[in-house]
Amino acid sequence: MHGAKDSGAATYPVADEQAPFPPTTRADPPVSETPRTPAERRRLAMALPPLRDADARAIARFIDATWAERGLARATLEAYRRDLELLARWRDGAGGGLEKAPRQALFDYLAWRAGKDYGPRSNARLRACLRAFYAHLVLSGVRADDPAALIDPPRLPRPLPRAMSESQVEALLSAPDVSTPAGLCDRAMLELMYAAGLRVSELVNLPANAVNLRQGVVRVRGKGSKERLVPLGEESQHWLERYLHEARPALSGGRPVAADASGGVPLFLGPGRKAPSRQDFWRAIKRHAAVAGIDPRTVTPHGLRHSFATHLLNHGADLRALQLLLGHASLSTTQIYTLVAREHLQRLHARHHPRG
Repeated sequence: MHGAKDSGAATYPVADEQAPFPPTTRADPPVSETPRTPAERRRLAMALPPLRDADARAIARFIDATWAERGLARATLEAYRRDLELLARWRDGAGGGLEKAPRQALFDYLAWRAGKDYGPRSNARLRACLRAFYAHLVLSGVRADDPAALIDPPRLPRPLPRAMSESQVEALLSAPDVSTPAGLCDRAMLELMYAAGLRVSELVNLPANAVNLRQGVVRVRGKGSKERLVPLGEESQHWLERYLHEARPALSGGRPVAADASGGVPLFLGPGRKAPSRQDFWRAIKRHAAVAGIDPRTVTPHGLRHSFATHLLNHGADLRALQLLLGHASLSTTQIYTLVAREHLQRLHARHHPRG
């Protein structure tokens, strides 16, 4: 991140506050004409002017207020911070900075991003962020109008979750070399993720006291810091017991493990006796997919969560119970798995019915 500089007059003349952002004032960095990769877009962002102090303070006030009022997850708040910082640096203090940005400037920025091939999910999150930021300014009395009021709320197509077959899951779970501490740790993580339908962030951040093997449950802190209890099957309990008794002492070097930033001692240990990162687990699952003879491009950590949900529905699970297990705030989010299950039934019908 570039260092901040004091807010002041805009670096170009602004004749009309409602006029579109002048296209000639923004020189993009020397990357390909339209950035196609995240790395190119990062270089594009780094070439923008540094964040001004006034904009940094406005963003910090919004993040603090949003955390206090809505209790959003840390990852969501950090994403909002990055979104607002990029917009503020793009404007570079024009017309009074981020807090006084006119409606046209927001539309110009969205158009600029569209020309740089930012993804639909990234743009949808930005729209939600802008609506929340300027609504906060209105409620705080910082400004009387809401320039983001006419920005359409984010709408994303909802592709069907890609679930693995039950035989593929069995092959994937059996892939790690459990004769090594790292392999046994990977096996326990895969078994737990599939048994409880965890998100990858929930899995890698599990504290050691979250698992109760005597009662056969795991306590999960999900999105919005909401907690849920998920039952564990015998198979996942078996591998967790083996991990705790055989692999974890070796991975910890026989010494007590320090608490992480959240104050909890991590259940799973990676390099440096710390919790593995999401990227660590992503690489591990790709590696084990290749060992299992599955195309690694078709396997993701979230795909294992999708498989958990789809397989439960295929075996007759109740949709409301599945919502609780997955930690979905809305039943409509869970209902998408009924489409996957229905597609599976249609394929079975087409394959086996004499008039299919």
